[in-house]
Amino acid sequence: MARIYPFRAWRYNPSAVRLDDVVTQPYDKITPAMQQAYYQRSPYNLVRITLGLPELFDAEHGENVYTRAARDFRSWREQGVLTQETEPCVFAYAQRFRVPGTDAVKERRGFIALGKLHDYNERVVFRHEQTLSKPKSDRLNLLNATHAHFGQIFMLYSDPAGSIEKILYEGSGAADVEVTDEYGVLHRLWRVNSPAAIRLLTTAMADKKLIIADGHHRYETALNYSKLHAAKGEAKAESNTNDLPQPLYPEAAVMMTFVNMDSDGLLVLPTHRVVHSLANFDPKAFFVAAEQFFSIEPLPTAQASSYIGKLAQQKGTAFVAVTKTGAFLLRAKPEAIAPLLAALPERQRQLDLSQLHAVVLDKLLGLDAEKVREQTNLRYLRDAQEAVEQVRKAEADVAFLTNPVTMEQLKEVAFAGEVMPQKSTDFYPKLLSGLAIYALE
Repeated sequence: MARIYPFRAWRYNPSAVRLDDVVTQPYDKITPAMQQAYYQRSPYNLVRITLGLPELFDAEHGENVYTRAARDFRSWREQGVLTQETEPCVFAYAQRFRVPGTDAVKERRGFIALGKLHDYNERVVFRHEQTLSKPKSDRLNLLNATHAHFGQIFMLYSDPAGSIEKILYEGSGAADVEVTDEYGVLHRLWRVNSPAAIRLLTTAMADKKLIIADGHHRYETALNYSKLHAAKGEAKAESNTNDLPQPLYPEAAVMMTFVNMDSDGLLVLPTHRVVHSLANFDPKAFFVAAEQFFSIEPLPTAQASSYIGKLAQQKGTAFVAVTKTGAFLLRAKPEAIAPLLAALPERQRQLDLSQLHAVVLDKLLGLDAEKVREQTNLRYLRDAQEAVEQVRKAEADVAFLTNPVTMEQLKEVAFAGEVMPQKSTDFYPKLLSGLAIYALE
């Protein structure tokens, strides 16, 4: 099923730069403030390739963010800022982190390798969210210019016994690389270049089905790019280097981080919805209308952590709505909302977010699917307290705090070939970009 390959990664040269100064969060998690900070941190920070500042480029002479990215990538390799592994390998990749809002510490373990690209209809790789055309166009432009992948697609596989982690981590010793990011997450990397270990790993992964946790847009971009270059692989068997498998042609695979979905270190956080700039929003009228579909319980004014704690105690569909008049716990009335969910697949009718989108955002607030896609009146926030504060500071009309999607719900929806509402999952922490780079030429 799943085909993985070792590769000769390009990596930052520790004698030329400090890794802390050049790695970044994934491009789509970089705020404008983070982008500026990365630029100031180092002239070799990866943000200059993955998310360049337009005002720094000479448009009059045909330069743009993509041509500049290609120029920098080429220059950094020529200067020795980036150096290439001498032999194909994979990388064990561990992230130690504090669970947000608690004192609990977890470690998530996975590995970085190339993964074969599959159409969804092959039922090897499964998605769980919809994608948008604009981000895919942006990533395709960067890929066309640089012919390289700078971040990893976050993939989930199932291994209840943890046998794959044992192959990678038993007797691993001190990490080759350690770096702590701006969220206090410790990232560690071990090079695995033993042909015997790599063969064991490729065999162990061969029967796995994969779910995209993060990176849907980049995966689909890489898949489309692969199809454009498929002629390279015609009438050619997968080659072997040192008896190790390699893709039919470079574009047939993409760099991925594989994580066991059965691991205790896998954490999924909720993404809260903040609605703003509605015409004549009236909290009282909203709750009167909502009573048809939900039982409504006023909550005392408190910090968002209190609301999240209340939500965690609920057994059925529930979320907290925060307006300038206060916070309220909304519990769904199943019979009342059923007609509004009739068009959804059965699995999705049970999801809190599906009910929030179909009943509250669409029916009660008039935010249809197109407005949600375009985020006309909608923001997505990981931080519940920030969502509440935006309402209290009159920067938003109403915030909806939600429980996280469970891994069981995610698996059921993905393996059924269905998709959840956008921003349904927030896997924490994110995978750093710049730990390894896959150049296609």
